[in-house]
Amino acid sequence: MNTLSIAVWIATSLLTPADPQGPTRAPRFARGLPEDSRSFPIGVWLQAPRNAARYKELGINLYVGLWKGPTAEQLDALDAAEMPVICEQNEFALTQLERPTIVGWMHADEPDNAQALPDDKGWGPPIAPAKVVEHFQRMRSADPTRPVLLNLGQGVAWDGWHGRGSRSGHPEDYLEYVRGCDIACFDIYPVAHDKPAVAGKLEFVGRGVERLRGWCPPEQRVFACIETTQVGGAGRCATPAELRSEVWMALIHGARGIVYFVHEFKPKFVEAGLLANPEMSRAVRELNAEVARFAPLLDAHDARDAVTVESSPRDVRIALLCRREAAGLMIFAVAMGAARTAATFEVRSADRAPKVEVLGEERRLELRNGRFADTFEGYAVHIYRIQR
Repeated sequence: MNTLSIAVWIATSLLTPADPQGPTRAPRFARGLPEDSRSFPIGVWLQAPRNAARYKELGINLYVGLWKGPTAEQLDALDAAEMPVICEQNEFALTQLERPTIVGWMHADEPDNAQALPDDKGWGPPIAPAKVVEHFQRMRSADPTRPVLLNLGQGVAWDGWHGRGSRSGHPEDYLEYVRGCDIACFDIYPVAHDKPAVAGKLEFVGRGVERLRGWCPPEQRVFACIETTQVGGAGRCATPAELRSEVWMALIHGARGIVYFVHEFKPKFVEAGLLANPEMSRAVRELNAEVARFAPLLDAHDARDAVTVESSPRDVRIALLCRREAAGLMIFAVAMGAARTAATFEVRSADRAPKVEVLGEERRLELRNGRFADTFEGYAVHIYRIQR
């Protein structure tokens, strides 16, 4: 992205999130992120600006968070790399309001979790939602031209998460937390998770997005953080197929931004764990290209009534996102369970055609009497096109 293109990119601004039934609405923030087909937000969490060019090569177009920043040195490095950033609104940042590299502000991470007490005296309660809303209002008052992002913890997806301390098991808190931001984000890392209730259960990503989307008003944007390393060392690193499943689960359930978590803390600390893993770097690059390819459809008119699906066994749901394009009907589908599943799709008569193309798999399926069938391995993603 050159200097001119980043200026156009910023001027486009953050648009109000798309209603599931309609296209993106008018811009709200003069200096915010765009929400259009030209630049779907694909971010990386809390990384050193010196690696921005390497992340751009993977298709990442946004930094989220700066360690103990922003500082002049950090912003200068991001300027040079033409990498936009969402960062905290510290004292220095308030002197940089005309700087186009800053495209959003953010709260401190995971205020919904128990907070450390001073002097290593244990853990206190989470930051109260009212305090988060108050801080949001202060940030918006200081700069109404950029959106504010709030990243929440795994309690969004998992009620059994004990890390919320005295507010564990109280998902109703999130109805208030989301009032404290313009972009609501959350993280849960099932593959790397150390608790049996979550470990390996990728569906928690989709469930978290679905719940967060339900707590937010239609005009509010939702992001999802996605694992790319073994994180704390208690689990394992996601495979490329699991990574793709988590990202498409998030998108199908309504996420309109992806943020990769790339740190690895054990057996040793590696800040840029993704860059240190060639296989995962390649998978992220390919996946980001796929998301960018289909990004224009994510905010297109919903075609949910065009297709229904039944699965066997029934306890493995197939989640769908259906969109119309000029050439026909697109169906994005993901299995929400680990078991192998047979799926039968029923397509309304207006969209019937002899063949169903399975994109990226060099397969075609027969569409007979308005139905076609396919098999999903555990957590598999399939993308179908039915041409007019």
